[in-house]
Amino acid sequence: MPTVMTSSRTLPHSDGLRRARAADRLPGDPGVWVFIAADMAAFALFFLAFAAGRLAAPALYEKSRQALDPAIGLLNTLILLTSGWLMVQAVAAGRDGDRPRVLRFLALTVLVGCGFALTKVLEYATKIRAGITMLTNEFFMYYFILTGIHFLHFVIGIIVLVVCLMKARREPLDARFTVWIESAGSYWHMVDLLWIVLFPLLYLLR
Repeated sequence: MPTVMTSSRTLPHSDGLRRARAADRLPGDPGVWVFIAADMAAFALFFLAFAAGRLAAPALYEKSRQALDPAIGLLNTLILLTSGWLMVQAVAAGRDGDRPRVLRFLALTVLVGCGFALTKVLEYATKIRAGITMLTNEFFMYYFILTGIHFLHFVIGIIVLVVCLMKARREPLDARFTVWIESAGSYWHMVDLLWIVLFPLLYLLR
């Protein structure tokens, strides 16, 4: 009679069940994904309007683009990508129920992410001191609107991450917390993705 060989190295039942559930669904709350989809669609309309304006006045847009510092845009990109990677580690730790790693990676995500706020505020201040505002021309109208709305999303994301960090400190790292940290991670990655589009669109596109 044939025998069935099984591996002696198996995941604990609860951990295996948690991983199986995570693989069978979108991470986080479905409502968060509805919001992300709607938000990305709204930004897509702004991107199309910007592209149409650039086609109508390429010389104005190019001259205005040269007033931006690509090095700052690149620094912001690297900051958000690093923060996004740290968030991935925090979500993985949350799924494993590893409280010390969750706390460490969530705190690092917030700390590194705050570097984006610092550089962005300094960039805004530099532009305003130079007399550049959203009333300067059409390019800078889009620049301040697009980066301003993105910055608002960033601030909301930081608040959500801080709330998640407080939950990780005092609440059980159960399935409910997993939904929380996955939702926060999905939103944070949206913030990253939007900036990855904004950086070349505003700073690099000739």
